[in-house]
Amino acid sequence: MSDASPSLTSHPWFFCGIGGSGMLPLALILKGVGAQVSGSDRSRDQGRTPEKFAWLEQQGFSLFAQDGSGVISPEQTLVASAAVEDTVPEVVRARELGCRRMSRAELLATLFNAAPKGIAIGGTSGKSTVTGMTGWILTATGHDPTIMNGAVMKNFVGPDTPFASARVGQGDMFVSEVDESDGSIALYRPHVAVLGNVSLDHKSLEELRALFGDFLDRSDVSVVNLDDGEAAALAGRAGKLISFGIENPVAMIGVGAGSIAERPEGISATVIDRRDGSSHALTLKLPGRHNLANALAAISAASAVDVPVADAVSALASFAGLARRFDIVGTSPSGITVIDDFGHNPDKVAATLATLKAHPGRVIAFFQPHGYGPLRQMGAELAGTFARMLGPDDVTILCDPVYFGGTVDRSEGSERIIRLIEEAGGKAEHVATREECGRRMADIARPGDRIVIMGARDDTLTQFARDLLAQLS
Repeated sequence: MSDASPSLTSHPWFFCGIGGSGMLPLALILKGVGAQVSGSDRSRDQGRTPEKFAWLEQQGFSLFAQDGSGVISPEQTLVASAAVEDTVPEVVRARELGCRRMSRAELLATLFNAAPKGIAIGGTSGKSTVTGMTGWILTATGHDPTIMNGAVMKNFVGPDTPFASARVGQGDMFVSEVDESDGSIALYRPHVAVLGNVSLDHKSLEELRALFGDFLDRSDVSVVNLDDGEAAALAGRAGKLISFGIENPVAMIGVGAGSIAERPEGISATVIDRRDGSSHALTLKLPGRHNLANALAAISAASAVDVPVADAVSALASFAGLARRFDIVGTSPSGITVIDDFGHNPDKVAATLATLKAHPGRVIAFFQPHGYGPLRQMGAELAGTFARMLGPDDVTILCDPVYFGGTVDRSEGSERIIRLIEEAGGKAEHVATREECGRRMADIARPGDRIVIMGARDDTLTQFARDLLAQLS
């Protein structure tokens, strides 16, 4: 970022849960602008993903056990997500000392709003991919943006940056995904607001329409997906509009009729800029029509800050994708492919399964629910998605929901989802532990199968996918 506000660098920061997908990039950006940052993480104390915490210490972050010992001065600002309980030792200690507390969203909005040109990527699904694509286009075209993502961006991974979910640039643009699930989208004042889709996830549709409508209202330029009925209905809230869509014939940035060619490892199409009639050949290394829609969103966002469509299309040819977003881990000697994926809500799971079902071969879908609360909220829809998208030969396997401690109601688990999938005509199995699921999948897998490992909020799923591939090999 070209100029950090003195209020960000004049005092030390302490992150509770510094290794989390939302916290880590923020800590990197803050440190990148010159702030002093330390933190703690329950995962570190439990010995999970030790390589991540070792790397953070190499970067100069001071890490502490999650016992309150790192909170030592009233000068520190404690960054903790809204979900962190008041009984966590850091929170208790910060309250005793009178430290200021900020949520992850408040800090991100402060950093974002301080940038001259903020590009906010909103919507229920695809935000991380669109953020990565937009950030890559701006980097490739020399704009040196700061990028805040919830996922590791493969283009920026290197020996010194293995966890590249953020990039600190010197230009005036700040690209970030913004979250509607906690209502924090209301904190952002974007130059460009991107709205990819609106669907049920954490809030009711009425709440989402209000949040996303206001989001467009506050921006100078709005980029809206006309293929999504809910998003299109909000396009009237935009001041200056750039619309996109694969299907909608009036979208300003669209796709030439009959030009889409899908491959198991990618997709290509002719991008049409209806504002000047020009056409551009786009080739993506990522499969699935949802990624073509994501690309149109990123091309439109770049266009909103005056990057020519031709340059944006050209940059996307070298976009390598994100970790855990339809990430092909490998194929065993017998021809069984293992894929690591972040799918965790009905929309994301449906996009992943649609991509798999566009090509021949049986699908074994493993799903680890990311908590008991989310399972109650969207379990029925999730079950319907698995039952609807998968065929009679395919199978869904669920382990018990991930549980990292706390006071959540654990009375209703994966068994209900299995029952709902079966009632809707699908084939599903509940295997309590993840290790047993791995053994079960290795037993039933046969040549030509694709095994997809799905779930959120647990970095160890990637290692689980790698171990499964090793078992199959």
